[in-house]
Amino acid sequence: MLVSSVMQMKWLLISIAAGALVCAACSTPAVRTDAVQPSLPAAFEQAAPGGGDAWPRPGWYRAFGSEELSALEDEAARGNLDRAAAQARVQQALARARAAGAARLPSVDFGADVTRVTGRTGGESARETDWSALLSASYELDFWGRNAALGRSARWSTLASRAEADTVALTTSAAVADTYFQVLSSRERLDIARSNLRIAQDVLSVVQARFDAGAVGAMELAAQRAAVANARLVIPALEQVEGEARATLALLLGRVAQGFEVNGTLLATLAVPEVAAGLPSELLRRRPDVAAAEYALQSAHADLQVARASMFPSITLTLAGGMQNPAVQAAVTTLAGTGPAFSATAGVVQSIFDGGRRRAVRDEARAREQELLATYRSAVLASLKDTQDALSAVSHLQGQRDLQQENLDQCERAFAAAQARFRAGSGDFLNVLDSQRSLQAARDQLSQYRLARLRSVINLYKALGGGWQQSAAAP
Repeated sequence: MLVSSVMQMKWLLISIAAGALVCAACSTPAVRTDAVQPSLPAAFEQAAPGGGDAWPRPGWYRAFGSEELSALEDEAARGNLDRAAAQARVQQALARARAAGAARLPSVDFGADVTRVTGRTGGESARETDWSALLSASYELDFWGRNAALGRSARWSTLASRAEADTVALTTSAAVADTYFQVLSSRERLDIARSNLRIAQDVLSVVQARFDAGAVGAMELAAQRAAVANARLVIPALEQVEGEARATLALLLGRVAQGFEVNGTLLATLAVPEVAAGLPSELLRRRPDVAAAEYALQSAHADLQVARASMFPSITLTLAGGMQNPAVQAAVTTLAGTGPAFSATAGVVQSIFDGGRRRAVRDEARAREQELLATYRSAVLASLKDTQDALSAVSHLQGQRDLQQENLDQCERAFAAAQARFRAGSGDFLNVLDSQRSLQAARDQLSQYRLARLRSVINLYKALGGGWQQSAAAP
C-alpha cells in the first residue's frame, strides 16, 4: 500500500514538473532598453576633437594635480555618511535577494509534540499519551514562474541599489572637489581683497598729503576714504564664505567642522585637465544613474510577472516522516504502538473571490512599469543634456582664458599710469579712482573665472560618469 502511494506521488511530481517546464519556457523576457530608449544623436555638440579615448577614470580628481584634494577624496570615500547609508541600502537589497531566492527551494522543518489525554465515563477512566517526532519538507511548485520572477526582481533591485550607491559616491566625490575649490577661491579672493585694501590705503595717503597741501579738495579725499571703507567691507563677507565652505567640506568628509583646516590657498596652482566626451551611445553605459533607472525598470517588469502569476493556482507538495505514537493517527483506522510514520500531501489553492485585490495589484504593477519606463527615458535625456551643458561650459570658459588675462593686464597698466600721473601732480583723481575700481574688479573677476573653469571640468567629469564601470552581474 505504501509502495503504491509512493509511486502515485512520483508520477504526480513528474507530471507537474513537466508542466512547469513548459510554462517556464513561455516566461516573459526582460525589457529591451535599447528598444525603448530615445533616439541618440551621433555626436555631442561642442565636443572636443580627438574622439572618445579620454573617458574619465575612477580617480579623475587626481588630474587636478593637488595631493591635498586626493587625500580629501580618499577620506570622503571612507567617512562620508551619505555613502555609508547608501552601502547599507545595498546590503538590505542583497538580503532581500537572498530571501527571494530561498522561496525557490524546499523548506524543511522538524516538529515534536506530546499530548496527554485523560477521560472518564461510566465510572471508568482512561489515559493515553500521544507523541510524535516528524521531519517535514514542503515545496511550492513554481508552475507559473512566480518565484522565479520574484528572484529576478530582487536581483535587478540589488543592481539598482548598487548603481544608486555609486551615484551617491560620484555625487559626493564631485561635491568634495567643488567645495575644496570654493575654499581656495574664497582664500584667493581674500588675498585680492586685502591687496586692494592696501592699494586703496596707499592712494589715500597720497590724496591726504595733497589735500593737506591744498592740491585737492574735500570731495576727492572723501571719495578715496569711501573707496578704502568699501575695500575693507568686502573682507568680512569673504571670510564668512570661506568659513562656510570649509564647514561644508568637513561635513562631506564626515568630520566636525570645528578645528577643520585646509592647507591650500590658490586656485592658480591647480592644473585644468582636458577630457573628451566620446559618443552619446557610450554615455549610457558609463553613468550609474542611467544604469539604476534601467535596473529599476527590469525589476518592475519582473514584479508585473509576479502579479500575473499570483492570479493562478498555487501548488504545494508536503512530505513528512519520523516516529510517532500511535503509529497512525486517523479518524477511521488507528495503528496503535510506536512506529515509523510517513505522509505525503499535494495541495492546490485557487482564489475564487478576493474583491478584485489581485487584479488591482497586477494593474498597479503594470502602471509602475510604465512609470519606470518614463523615468528611464528621462534619465537618458537628462544624461545627454548634462553632458552637452558641461561641454558647452568648458568650451566657452576655455575661450575666455586669454581675454580674462588681457583684461587684468590692461587694468594694471591703466592704474599704474593714472597713479603715476597723479603722484606727479598732472593727473586727474577721477582717473585714479576709476582705474583703481577697474583693477579690483578685474582681479576678483579673474579669480572667479578660475573657479568657474575648474567647476565646469568637475561637472563634465560628473556628467560622464566619473569613471564608473557598469556591473556585469545582471540576471
